[in-house]
Amino acid sequence: MNTTDIGMYFAYNDWANQRILDQAAHLSSEQLLAPAAVPMGSLFGTLAHTLVAEVIWRRRWQALPPIDSGDIESYQSFDALHARWQVEADALRAYVASVTDEDLQRTLHYQNSKGTAFQQILWHLMAHMVNHGTQHRSEAAILLTSAGHSPGELDLIGYLRQ
Repeated sequence: MNTTDIGMYFAYNDWANQRILDQAAHLSSEQLLAPAAVPMGSLFGTLAHTLVAEVIWRRRWQALPPIDSGDIESYQSFDALHARWQVEADALRAYVASVTDEDLQRTLHYQNSKGTAFQQILWHLMAHMVNHGTQHRSEAAILLTSAGHSPGELDLIGYLRQ
């Protein structure tokens, strides 16, 4: 993996997230918060979880202190969540642009939210974050499509063909 490759994956991640967010903006608060058969319980919960994961991973990569994920998960408006997501997208783009090929190969030592220690190669963790988002974007896409607001194509190849 090199910086060109990882940059492409994160540009795709940003593109796919924006497709989801663009369609979610059409829904009412009731629709966003409605109970749904997805692991995070609702479309809003799924979006908040995806954002929290991106914030947590970027901060780990930068050796920054962890955030209180409850701050984001407790948002009750889509506008607040969307605004925070835009801040994170900017921070993530800046971080990805700063990473070198050597950085991508380094072993990162970190702890999960339960304090368990792990070590993994940085590019593996970065690829994981994009893949994690893919799972939850898929869940969000099902809920959005059911509400009449499909995000359309979300596959990597769809992004690459644009």
